Amino acid sequence: SVVAQLTTGATNGFEDGVEACDGVDDPSACQGSPRDASGALRLVAMVELGATVLTGKHKPIYAPHVDTGDFVIVINAEKTVLTGRKEEQKVYYRHSTYPGGLKQETAAELRRRRPTRIIRKGVRGMLPKNKLGRRQLRKLKIYAGSEHPHAAQQPQEFPLAV
Repeated sequence: SVVAQLTTGATNGFEDGVEACDGVDDPSACQGSPRDASGALRLVAMVELGATVLTGKHKPIYAPHVDTGDFVIVINAEKTVLTGRKEEQKVYYRHSTYPGGLKQETAAELRRRRPTRIIRKGVRGMLPKNKLGRRQLRKLKIYAGSEHPHAAQQPQEFPLAV
């Protein structure tokens, strides 16, 4: 399995990238370098690329029933961009499992409370809805700031197709 890191720290929005590292299922056994997800990259582009790398569709050995994907590390998650008025209009729902326990919040409120949750929910929606998808989602590491504990894996840059 490979470790990939999605980041968007470029000034023009086209030099953003994802970093990947070949290794085993343990992120500590992989090599690669993290990149930045700040401002220049739309949330949709980052989520699409993250799901592609997690599932392994970028590899020639891809098979839909086998986990051939890489680890993905996303940093500066709070700086991703939603287009249009989605920041105020997009609503996320969750339920407490108690009667009348339906909670709702806008993307702006969710970003203030849990900035990593927006990316995780987006990627989760693009993965298979079974054991394989849950296993692939465990390989997604998201950090709100620019610091992350995976520097020892030396992530490598993965080009973004923006």
